[in-house]
This record gives sequence, C-alpha cells and structure tokens, in this order.
Amino acid sequence: MFRSVLQLRSGRGLLIRGLGTHRGGSTLDWDEKVSEIKKKIKSILPGEACTPLYDTSHLPPEHSDVVIVGGGVLGLSVAFWLKKLQKKGDGIRILVVERDHTYSKASTVLSVGGIRQQFSLPENVQLSLFSVDFLRNINEYLAVVDSPPVDLQFNPSGYLLLASEKGASTLENRVKMQRQEGAKVCLMSPEQLQNKFPWMNTKGVALASYGMEGEGWFDPWSLLQGLRRKVQSMGVLFCQGEVTRFITSSNRMVTSSGEEVVLKRIYEVHVKMNNSLEYQPVECAIVINAAGAWSGQIAELAGIGKGPPGTLQGTKLPVEPRKRYVYVWHCPQGPGLEMPFVANTNGVYFRREGLGNNYLGGCSPTEEEEPDSTNLDVDHNFFQDRVWPHLAERVPAFQSLKVRNDWAGYYDYNTFDQNGVVGPHPLVVNMYFATGFSGHGLQHAPAVGRAVAEMVLDGHFQTINMSPFLFSRFHLGEKFQEDNIF
Repeated sequence: MFRSVLQLRSGRGLLIRGLGTHRGGSTLDWDEKVSEIKKKIKSILPGEACTPLYDTSHLPPEHSDVVIVGGGVLGLSVAFWLKKLQKKGDGIRILVVERDHTYSKASTVLSVGGIRQQFSLPENVQLSLFSVDFLRNINEYLAVVDSPPVDLQFNPSGYLLLASEKGASTLENRVKMQRQEGAKVCLMSPEQLQNKFPWMNTKGVALASYGMEGEGWFDPWSLLQGLRRKVQSMGVLFCQGEVTRFITSSNRMVTSSGEEVVLKRIYEVHVKMNNSLEYQPVECAIVINAAGAWSGQIAELAGIGKGPPGTLQGTKLPVEPRKRYVYVWHCPQGPGLEMPFVANTNGVYFRREGLGNNYLGGCSPTEEEEPDSTNLDVDHNFFQDRVWPHLAERVPAFQSLKVRNDWAGYYDYNTFDQNGVVGPHPLVVNMYFATGFSGHGLQHAPAVGRAVAEMVLDGHFQTINMSPFLFSRFHLGEKFQEDNIF
C-alpha cells in the first residue's frame, strides 16, 4: 500500500556529475590548483574568512514521505508506529511539523492525564485497553540505548463514576458492555461507597462504577518526551514551523449515484518558519492531520469543506478548540491515598494530585457557558459558581479548601459527536486524520497511532476496527456519539 503511494509522488530528479581526469592531469592536480586560486583570492580581499551567506540548518527537508502536522502525543504516536511497523528496507522518511516547540500551550501537557476503560462505546473501551497495556510496558516500546527509562508516574487508583437515580440504568448497561470487552469494572451501591470511601457524601447517588484495574492517571509530559526521544532515535525529523498551504493535484470522477466529485492529492506542503516570512516547500506522499484543536483549520487549507453545502466536498471537519479550566487546591483534611479519579453525577471531576493533600479538578461548561477560546485566560468565578459547590457537597472536607493554582487548555472538540476522527479523507485521498477526541486523545494516543499507521501501510485497520471513526460519517449524518466526556 505505502509503496504504491510513493510511486505517485512527483519527485525532483537529481543530476550528479563526477569530476573525472582533466586532460593529461589527475583530479588531485586539479584540486591543488583550485586550492591555490582560493588562497590568492583570500589574500587579495579584505576582511575575515567568508561564512555562508544563509544558514539553512533550521529548514525542513525538501522531500519527506510522510508529513505529520502536529507534534503532540497523537502525532508522535503515528510517527512511532509508522517506523515500527514499516517493512524491512522501506526506510520511510517522516517529518513532524510543530509550531510550539516548548509545548507550553499544547493540549497534551495541559491535560489531567487520566486513563480509563469506562466509556459508552465498545471501540473506545478497546482503545483504552490497548493503550493501558502500552503504558504498562512503556519501556519495551520506548527504550533508547544509553538513555534513562521513561517514568510515567502512573497512579493506578481507578476511576469512580457516580450516577443519580435517573442515570443508574444507563450506567449499569455500560458496565456490562465494558466487562464484555475485558475491562475490570464493578458496580457499587451507596452503602458500599460509604464503606470504602468514608470521606464521601453519597446523597443523590443511586449507583457507581469503579475501575479496579488499568485505570488512573499519569504524567503527560513524560509520555510526550518519551515518544519524542524514541522517534528521533528512529530517524524521524522535526521542524518548528506552521503549515500554511497545501499544493494539490486533482482528478474529476462520477460516483455510482451520478454525483461528480473531485479527488485531490497533496504533493507539496508549505511550512512557514517561526518569526519569519519565509516558507519551505516539502514534497510528500502522505499528510497526517494531527493538529489537535486546530486540525479543522488544517483541513480547510486542503480544501476540505469548501464545496457546495450538503455534498461530500462541502462537509467540514467539525473539530474546533474548546477551552477547559483545571483548578488545583489544597485541603489538609481531604481524602487520602486511596482516593480514585471521581466523576460526579453532574460532570464535576476531581482527583488527588501528589502526596501533600493537594487535589485538582474541574467541569466542562454547557454550550451556553462556552468561554472565549482565543486565549487561555482562566475564569476564577467559574470555580466558585460551578465547581466548588458540588465539590463541597460531595466531599464535606472540601468546604474549607484553598485554590493554589489553575490553568486552561484546549480540547480538540468534535462538535458532531465528541468522538475521534481516524483514517483517510474520502476526497483528499492522502490526508489522514488523528484528531477530534474531545478530551480523551491523550489516553487513546498509543492505539490511535497504530490504527493510522496500519491504514497508511496496509490500507485497512487490523488491531482494532476503527471504521466508525472515519470522516464519511459527517456527510452521512451517522453519529458515533461518546457520552462519557467530562
């Protein structure tokens, strides 16, 4: 599959001419004459020894088989699995383009680092099971010679999802499905909750589900750095810059229903260098859109969604940035080390942070409350009005908490069904997606990266059937709704 794609590239020819003998003299004689000429010129001209007029070491290569737009964990995971699964001798050239080399605003490092199997869809449970096995054996995958092992600081305290009387039946059905997929999840009554977690007020709780294995939280930065270090050791190149344009070729065809469509293929990516007006064209065979909250904008650059409304050509990638707040507080009398990651009946979540009676948490706003996403400013009133009252009700000790820190980060929010978009675009045939997970992309990154690599290399999904995550569902109006989003 991948080799056939490479054959479609329009590569630039490279003319190489060697120095032969020079009529009656050897190449060595010629080199000596050139050296003497250079010395004479240098002795005549004023000033210091000349230096190159222009440093190009910061520019990306002119050719790359695969260009990955976005250097977060999803993009890095795709790069890792492409290199790991490539056939011997292929030597796939991969370039990762990331505009923020510090990752100061990256969704990866601003997340709360949770991983769970308690989702509403079987496919997301499968993704989590694969990913937790990857994390459990992280150094079998990401070990690099002469480098220290990756320490994810994984805390296996589980997730605890609380349901009211209204949501109890739905929770019970989901747990049944999760168990069928292999997740270790149990149901707990209010009485059982009170016995196991005496710090909790169970008022309004009819049922709870508790992850007994493979759930908890870890350090996102450690995973990001571990992946980056590993793929660099595998030969993946990085470039700090921003993709600003795609150059495409096109071909018109008529579908079986009689609709005329235009198939496009990207053959060149323009990368604008940071703090500069210059750009570098990069010829490529495959583009991976792993740009997170900005992947919708990247899709538009390729012409996705710019056709007539209601058509496949006019169907946009419905992914946009949504700002989410995270608050950190201290509470001397708060829950101890046995505390899990708790999701309250109304969506407020919280967990322990470290060992010093510190905790973090937050809550997704309603559609009407969605904050301005053009900045990462934190609304402190949101905590006082929407988060703290529910914390204090559920955990009475939190009535005397003190907020110590806060930050905001972006969800790559899929407005259609709050679920991931994975695989190729049906019309821009060599753009592949790994985006739109609406808050659970970090924990699913190891599995999603493998799925995208399988599709690129073999033309189909193998490990997990990701067909429901394909882009075509947006045009068909077939929602693949994930309801367990906090």
